[in-house]
Amino acid sequence: MTSRTMVKIDEELCNGCGLCISPCAEGALEIVDGKARVIKDELCDGAGFCIGVCPSGALSLENREAEAFSEQAVIIKREKDAEKGLKYIPQHCFSCNSSEEEKYLLPVKHKGEALWCCTRCLPQLIHG
Repeated sequence: MTSRTMVKIDEELCNGCGLCISPCAEGALEIVDGKARVIKDELCDGAGFCIGVCPSGALSLENREAEAFSEQAVIIKREKDAEKGLKYIPQHCFSCNSSEEEKYLLPVKHKGEALWCCTRCLPQLIHG
């Protein structure tokens, strides 16, 4: 165990909407008994892209003792999810509203807010 940044979920505020699931590229979050949960500490990289999409403010980051992040565990989880044929909630560009099914989207963070931006809108974001 090591002290590191992890996603913290306030169960009182979590409404179980599932919007936080897709932004978590590592698959650390799942809806369990109607609430978002970090299913394994080793899957959470602490990047926090899930935080910006939570409509109820239930997600935050905290430093705590946790298993070290494991890229190998993420690979295994992705393989298992692919075998199950799991679905996802498509994300949209914050600027033009294009879906990730239409264009490539990249996660961006600014002042604690996590957003998705398509590659067409990214230069405008960068250069103003």
